[in-house]
Amino acid sequence: MEAQAIHPCAANSDERVLPSIFRHPSAAAPLLITQGAEALLYRSTYLLPSTPCALKYRPSKPYRHPILDARLTKHRILSEARVLVKCRREGVPVPAVYALDEAAGWLMIEWIEGEVVRIRLNEWLKRRKEEDIAEGVDDGELLELMTRVGSAVGRLHAIGVVHGDLTTSNLMLRPRSREVSNGDSETASKMLDGNVVLIDFGLASQSQADEDRAVDLYVLERAFGSTHPRAESLFVEVLREYGRSFKGANVVLKKLEDVRMRGRKRSMLG
Repeated sequence: MEAQAIHPCAANSDERVLPSIFRHPSAAAPLLITQGAEALLYRSTYLLPSTPCALKYRPSKPYRHPILDARLTKHRILSEARVLVKCRREGVPVPAVYALDEAAGWLMIEWIEGEVVRIRLNEWLKRRKEEDIAEGVDDGELLELMTRVGSAVGRLHAIGVVHGDLTTSNLMLRPRSREVSNGDSETASKMLDGNVVLIDFGLASQSQADEDRAVDLYVLERAFGSTHPRAESLFVEVLREYGRSFKGANVVLKKLEDVRMRGRKRSMLG
């Protein structure tokens, strides 16, 4: 679940800032993967050394009133856990929830092996550019990736959940088998293979509002446009598969047009 670059800080972090779960005998030394404004993401193990896990820890914020801080932390941990559990129950590809302590501010979930779509797609596009392959020529692998992304988002929205931060950094490509490909033999046709898994539900919510769903799609569309401009023209495949995966897609796609118009007006006004 390497959503961002590995942070240099690792297991020798000051234990006073770590949740007590890391002092449990079954937990491997924590490795800090990334540090956000609200939470720290560590890699450790769950129950057995052979079972890797991701632990999201929300440390207390000294600038907030202690009672308010505790309430916000509890709400956000429970909200994220409930969304993930609902998604798993309904067959949406997300990490499984292993354990949590809302009072202590941590959530332990399944570690997703693989790489984020943002990195893998940029590598694929770069390789095609270096090999001087024209856009639109043999884009089958990219089309398949787009359809898998559209299907995953459609299934998410169909159960009444919006992600809130739907970018290619929050989409993982998990290998279809446990075998890791040899880097020397990896080809462009293999780089985009894998099952799409949605990650990082810190801003997610349960919503049936078509406006919220449309904003989700707009954020993802903008992510493709800004981060992967050479693939932006194929975003229509994401929307096409989204329509197949979610019966209420037609209304959402109409709302998407409105959201795009508002986005263009904001861009023009600066």
